Amino acid sequence: MTRLLLKLSGEALAGKPGFGIDPGVLDRVCRELREAHLLGAEIALVCGGGNLFRGAALARAGMDRVVADQMGMLATCMNGLAIGDALARAGVPARLFGAVAMAGALPAYSVHEARAALGNGEVAVLAGGTGNPFFTTDTAACLRAVELGADCVLKATKVDGVYSADPMLDAAAERFDALSFDDVLKRDLSVMDLAAICLCRDNALPVVVFDLAEPGALTRLVKGEKVGTRIASEAS
Repeated sequence: MTRLLLKLSGEALAGKPGFGIDPGVLDRVCRELREAHLLGAEIALVCGGGNLFRGAALARAGMDRVVADQMGMLATCMNGLAIGDALARAGVPARLFGAVAMAGALPAYSVHEARAALGNGEVAVLAGGTGNPFFTTDTAACLRAVELGADCVLKATKVDGVYSADPMLDAAAERFDALSFDDVLKRDLSVMDLAAICLCRDNALPVVVFDLAEPGALTRLVKGEKVGTRIASEAS
């Protein structure tokens, strides 16, 4: 893979405590990114914000959905700043962009400047989701991947691929090595939201779901090895 977009969940940054940012996890993620960067991969990164704020629960409890989503977008900005700092400490050049611009902290996202950053060997950290309510960070990741001409979306999760059911709850859950987008839709698999899956399907943009906690998984993917579950126009 020459150019990839990594979607990192906020929960992945929380580690075992389940909330906040675990410094050990943050440093490990950035070491993995450094190894992939040294292989020559052009990397853009979109991070969720569920480790700091989950607007869905408050929206169900009565908070205005737009306000809840705006708070969630700010949470992704906090994660983006933390990742940018950790990358700098790891010696990886990076540029931060925010769909929700923050003067003095996050410049506004520009597809042209993000493409230039990738071309210059910088990791592009894209915070703030799409900048609009009602869209998940999965959709933001797929949108940015299409805009930036990525070869693949890599979705880092807590499990090693896509299963027929939650493997934490169902010991009989079947793991898939490969799926088509139509398979995901027909089986109603919880991979990404519908908008994200359709965006990738319509643009023939493959998605790989994998466990970032597996040492070396990201670099193996960059080398073209089979890791996790690959979702594409045709399962193979």
